[in-house]
Amino acid sequence: MLPPFSVVIPCFNEAARIGQTLRLTLDYLVTHAPESELIVVNDGSTDTTGTETREGFDETKIETRLLENFPNRGKGAAVREGLLAAQKPIGLFFDADLSTPLDEIPKVIEPIANGDLDIAFGSRALDRSLIGIRQPWRREYGGRVFNFTDPRDSSALEPRRRQQSALFA
Repeated sequence: MLPPFSVVIPCFNEAARIGQTLRLTLDYLVTHAPESELIVVNDGSTDTTGTETREGFDETKIETRLLENFPNRGKGAAVREGLLAAQKPIGLFFDADLSTPLDEIPKVIEPIANGDLDIAFGSRALDRSLIGIRQPWRREYGGRVFNFTDPRDSSALEPRRRQQSALFA
């Protein structure tokens, strides 16, 4: 069982995938960290992301919140808002496409919970042999080109103690 933590999912026009993401994430939290919370930040979506999120939150045992930004303020602002709203001692954010498998969460949460680290970053740009689910080749190579021009990897698992979030605000 994992300690309680806050999950923040920033969203922009994710109506097509947010339902599945919420089902998988909520199932994971119920099983592995039932005292955790899930915060979705709808960052000015022009589709039905907000509606789909509210429906996805129905009948869950996990504490959930939907924060809505209008107009769109960007992923960084959405992540910041979600982490600042987080109530649990550890905050984690990841993208709605679940590009990092949920089973990787303990690798970044446990060192923080054990007091070994204050912040941890999960990166898809590390050892390629460790990737369990490969992306289509177009996406992989497109990502490599983007990472070459902008090396900030802001889509992987990134948990931190809540007090550390202020450093990134």
